[in-house]
Amino acid sequence: MPNTLGTLKPVEFMRIPAEAIMGAVVLVSLPRRWRLGVAAVAGALLGFLTVLNMFDIGFNEYLGRHFNIILDWSLLPDAQSYLKDTLGDTAALGITVGAALLIVLLMALVALATVRLSNALARHKAQASRGALIAGTVWITCTAFSVQVAGVPLAAQHTAGVIKTQARTIQDTLRDEAEFQKIAKVDDYGNTPGSQLLTDLRGKDVIFTFIESYGRSAIEDPIEAPGVDKTLDERTAALEKAGYHAKSGWLTSATYGGSSWLGHSTTMSGLWISNQQRYRTVMASDHMSLTDAFKKTGDFDTVGVMPGVQKGWPEQKWYGLDKVYNAFQLGYQGPKFSWSTMPDQYALQQYQDRVHSKPLTDGKSRMSLLILTSSHQPWAPIPKMVDWDQLGDGSIFDAIHDAGNKSADVIADTTKSRQEYGKSVQYSVTALTEWLERYGNDNTVLVFLGDHQPIARVSGNHASRDVPISIVAKDPKVLDKISDWNWSDGLRPAHDAPVWKMSSFRDRFLAAYGSTKHPKTS
Repeated sequence: MPNTLGTLKPVEFMRIPAEAIMGAVVLVSLPRRWRLGVAAVAGALLGFLTVLNMFDIGFNEYLGRHFNIILDWSLLPDAQSYLKDTLGDTAALGITVGAALLIVLLMALVALATVRLSNALARHKAQASRGALIAGTVWITCTAFSVQVAGVPLAAQHTAGVIKTQARTIQDTLRDEAEFQKIAKVDDYGNTPGSQLLTDLRGKDVIFTFIESYGRSAIEDPIEAPGVDKTLDERTAALEKAGYHAKSGWLTSATYGGSSWLGHSTTMSGLWISNQQRYRTVMASDHMSLTDAFKKTGDFDTVGVMPGVQKGWPEQKWYGLDKVYNAFQLGYQGPKFSWSTMPDQYALQQYQDRVHSKPLTDGKSRMSLLILTSSHQPWAPIPKMVDWDQLGDGSIFDAIHDAGNKSADVIADTTKSRQEYGKSVQYSVTALTEWLERYGNDNTVLVFLGDHQPIARVSGNHASRDVPISIVAKDPKVLDKISDWNWSDGLRPAHDAPVWKMSSFRDRFLAAYGSTKHPKTS
């Protein structure tokens, strides 16, 4: 069985598996007791490897990578929560129970089938031995002459390859854990005094904003790009009319299709956080985040607005945030838009009312971290912009929600998913830039970017991991500080604008705005 959706074709099941030939030889030669035990274990293992292949198909389709047998089990509860938020409690429960039963039955039935086959081999030992010899000869011949059927090699050893790949993954994961712990202890700004951090942003109102799934595909894909590019150009013109200017480039995200927190933490830590293990290591470390650097200056109050956080969030300490508003602290009484707990426009207005409009004490400035979620898959239904003065408690979105697409209809249609994804990005960018136009001031500095590309079915099977990033400000000195970055003017980065690894942004930003290196090595 292949482990990618693109290769899941009938011809794949016409191949001659070397493992089956070897298994037949072994089973024929064993006494009954050993034969039954080996057959049952081998069958259960084959069933389990089939489950891993299915996980691989899902992870490749959604996250653009293989399933990690050590790290990725912890993501399954999040997947179940996503189904619940997207399709409802009943459908989520049915899918979860069905998947669990499928796994158990698959392993049990393949084990029983293998035992039954071993008994058949034993009853016809002479014929089975001749058959194995003939099949082995055919396999060797097909291998030697590269015999193919419809472009697929007739001789296969896929199961052995899966086992070798998983063993290598386990070995690499364990090695990576030890190596990354050493890497996380090194920080070029780890010993920098607060007085020497971000000296050129004192007095500024700095806002970092992540837009969910805002990737290069939104700007360059032929289906998604026309609407998104038009929105970016229109919003650039509107901001320029209000006195703002912008510079934009590309960052290569550490994640793809999901696991947004890996993109957030990579950007803020300056480390390449590409899996859950690395994330846990960093969250437990004292490696300085970019947001914590503002707090260490002593000149900034730090706050987070996280409408996607619906449970305890201990990461607040590592991010250096004095206060965090989660999904339940923003007073929203309207409908959920699929996974997203509230429309971005509402979250931004709450940020304005609860944080941005409040006077600061002790002559401090403010640094804010906002995570916008309206462009989260499955992009149905999508909220629409309403009059800012009519937002209220969010009930105004009831009619918009009811008139929108159903999640199940969009999930099943690739073209529609791409179209609706583009619309969701247009909405998020519009909400954010209208907020800036309406409530920003001469000292506002907005940095906004995507956390990762959308799933492969929307961005393409061979899409890059690049995401757009923009810095917007009225004060020309702010953008002058990054003039040597060679970013594009406006909110839409050019195709050939510089591309950096997302992990390089923290140090580049710190250096550009007056921070002095004082390395920490342990």
